[in-house]
Amino acid sequence: MTIVLRIAWRNLWRHARRTWLTASAIAFSAMLLVFMITLQLGSYDMMIDTTLRVYTGQMQVQRLGYKDKRQMRATVPDAARLAERLRAATGLDAVAARAQGFALASSAERSYGVPVIGVQPEFERGVSTLPQMVKAGRYLSDSQAEELVLGSALARNLKLALGDELTLLGSGKDGSVAATVLPVVGFFESGNPELDRRLVMMPLATFQEVFAMGEDAHAIVITGPSYESIPLTKAKVNALVADRPQLTVLDWDELVPGVKQLIQTDMVQNWITYIALIVIVTLSIMNTFLMNVLERTREFGIMLALGASPARLAVLVMLESVFLTLLGLAIGVVVGGGIAVYYHFAGFSFPGMEEIYAQFGLPGVIYPKLSFASFTLGPAVIFVFTVLAALNPALRIRKLQPVEAIHAV
Repeated sequence: MTIVLRIAWRNLWRHARRTWLTASAIAFSAMLLVFMITLQLGSYDMMIDTTLRVYTGQMQVQRLGYKDKRQMRATVPDAARLAERLRAATGLDAVAARAQGFALASSAERSYGVPVIGVQPEFERGVSTLPQMVKAGRYLSDSQAEELVLGSALARNLKLALGDELTLLGSGKDGSVAATVLPVVGFFESGNPELDRRLVMMPLATFQEVFAMGEDAHAIVITGPSYESIPLTKAKVNALVADRPQLTVLDWDELVPGVKQLIQTDMVQNWITYIALIVIVTLSIMNTFLMNVLERTREFGIMLALGASPARLAVLVMLESVFLTLLGLAIGVVVGGGIAVYYHFAGFSFPGMEEIYAQFGLPGVIYPKLSFASFTLGPAVIFVFTVLAALNPALRIRKLQPVEAIHAV
């Protein structure tokens, strides 16, 4: 077998120019796939992270069933105290209690039904980028303040200016009438039309008083240092709330399943493009292998006449194709991996992307995701396709007749 391997390797360099051209085609496709897949996976991480940081957070502690049916009575008891306990146990500052109700918001001229959110201003900055997106006025000062901030689109619809008062009329947790009149101190622009035209925020303590919530809230929002830390953080939080069976911990794919579906759809679309690229490269490589076999028909005929079996010759041709493919893949992985590593530290940005994202307090730089899968998945698919392409020329050898092959022109 060692001799067959040596012969297969030596045969590659009988036509060095052809070998390098074919290896270059394989290397280019492998380099492109390695970089594009690492960039694609990195963009998914950025998409998830930026989407969650706007408002949702990486995970939330909620009452069982609250996600599907948002009832005022489905609360987390002693929410602020539990949030403090989670901050101490996990070492994370980005843990904030929230409450949500619904009210009729009325200005001097118009009225709209809106969701009203009670937040802890001192901790909300860690779980949401909304406090950094206040474009006019300021954000909420503290948990005891009696004031509001709302989306800029909602302010325009209500024809409100900074300092104007907004009347809220809703229903409290105990069924009582929840009514208050509070001044507007800021307008935010999140870039999310749904939030900008509907959301009203007030300090949690004020919300609890207006909506008769006591010390309860509806969710505790948690954000870890990175997207990769979510499983470990969730395990810790689950252990900490295990003594409260009425509570559940939901991570991002349960809170916003649409993001995961969008990623899966984009991945399928991208892989269709990748497969098309691989097929084009494979067809050109198959042509090279076929030419190689046809040019050596007389050589194979002599070897058959000397006693070599067709299977042994087919194995020799397959080994040549494997060596050629591995040579191209090795070059492609090294070059593509080097580019991915560089941009992993330097960051990759499309022209104008940073400026657009900066308007909403979000990073506009993609960091390619380095992993064993991202480095090997594309090259592995190329390897399979290329080896399959070499089967056709190799199988042709089984049909050769020694006398006819020797006299072939």
